[in-house]
Amino acid sequence: MSPSLIVLTGAASGIGNQLLATFSARQVPMILVDLDAGKLENLAQGSKPVSWVDGDVAQESTWLRVLEAAKKMGLPISHLINCAGVIRPGFLEGYGLEDIDYHLNCNAKGTILGTTLIGRAMKNQGFGHILNISSLAGLAPVSGLSLYAASKFAVRGFSLSVAAELKKYGVEVTVICPDLVNTPMLDLQLGYPEEAKLTFSGPKRVLEAEDVVRAILGVMERPRVLVCIPESRGQLAKIAGTWPWIGELFRKSLEKKGEKAIRSRKN
Repeated sequence: MSPSLIVLTGAASGIGNQLLATFSARQVPMILVDLDAGKLENLAQGSKPVSWVDGDVAQESTWLRVLEAAKKMGLPISHLINCAGVIRPGFLEGYGLEDIDYHLNCNAKGTILGTTLIGRAMKNQGFGHILNISSLAGLAPVSGLSLYAASKFAVRGFSLSVAAELKKYGVEVTVICPDLVNTPMLDLQLGYPEEAKLTFSGPKRVLEAEDVVRAILGVMERPRVLVCIPESRGQLAKIAGTWPWIGELFRKSLEKKGEKAIRSRKN
């Protein structure tokens, strides 16, 4: 499906920002959504035709402003890409209770709320494609990132469920599960070497935002319900998620590998 209007959350940084650059170069109309109002305004001024909404994706009012912006642009929303996400590593005995809302509001509720409101509009118009960014942590348990994993499991479960509901109305839903990506979220995790060591237990070369963008562009052309990046790590995550005891057999070796990778990145 060729995009007529893309709604992009988390546009101010990371994967969202790389998508913004890609679609801007193609002059695709967009509505950008992020909490960083100043940066959004600058980005919107440099990209045409673009509108922007600064707000919390976990608030209904933000999404109503998105729908109003689309109405003003006079274009149907063909694609919603939910990239907004946060992470704050922590073990159960150490994270603050406020961290529960921090993860679930942005990662889970924001994605669910946007998918619901935009998905209803797409159902009524008879076409559209929603792409929700989960994570390999949404496939397999990751100690030290339990709240993040919980929020991404929620994104995956919700997306797969509504994909079946919306398909008959001409609306596609895709959930994308990347491995570790070189974004500000990676840099943040370096400050939590104990909690985040399993995150860094994958291949020496971590994904770049461009890798995820390529996968997103591919699935926009040929929709699929679930996409893992890379597929090989996705298969391992599926095994660990289905049979957690198998993952436990490799825990110590993976943790050592992650510790080594973190030390290497810090040096």
